[in-house]
Amino acid sequence: MKIRVGEGLDRHPLVAGRPLILGGVPIEHEKGLFGHSDGDALTHAVCDAILGALALGDLGSHFADSDPAQKNRASLEFLREVLALAKAGGWRLGNLDATIMAESPPLASHLPKMRAELARALEVELEQVSVKATRGEGLGPEGRGEAITVHAVVLMQEL
Repeated sequence: MKIRVGEGLDRHPLVAGRPLILGGVPIEHEKGLFGHSDGDALTHAVCDAILGALALGDLGSHFADSDPAQKNRASLEFLREVLALAKAGGWRLGNLDATIMAESPPLASHLPKMRAELARALEVELEQVSVKATRGEGLGPEGRGEAITVHAVVLMQEL
C-alpha cells in the first residue's frame, strides 16, 4: 500500500462582526475569524494538508480569495471538493490529527462536534479524526486573543 503524509497550517485574525466557525461548527464568541470564505482555519488547514500530501498545491490555488464566488463560502464545501480530487487521484484519508491554538473561547466542549463534522465531510470513521486544542498562554497573537492558528497532519492511503 502506498501512503503519503501532508501538513497544513492556517492562521486567521479574530475580528468583531464575524461568526466563529471551526471544523464547520459555529461557536459562540464575540469575535470570528477574518477571511474571504467563512474563515474556518481548522478546515483550511485540513484542506492544505490533503492537497500537500498529494502535491496538488494549496487551498488558495484551488479557491482563490480574489474569486467572488468564494466569498463567505462554507469551508466544508472546500473540503468536500478537495476530497473529491483526492479520490479521483486514487487516494483516501487514513487519518487526520489537528491542533487548534486559541486563547479563547474555551474549545474542549466543541471538539467532539468538530471531529464528527470533519469525519462526515471526509467520509471516514470518527476514530480516524483527532482534533485537539491548546492555549497560547499569553504568548503570540494566539495568546493575546488576536488570532487562531491550526496545524493539521494527514496520512493519505492509496485506494
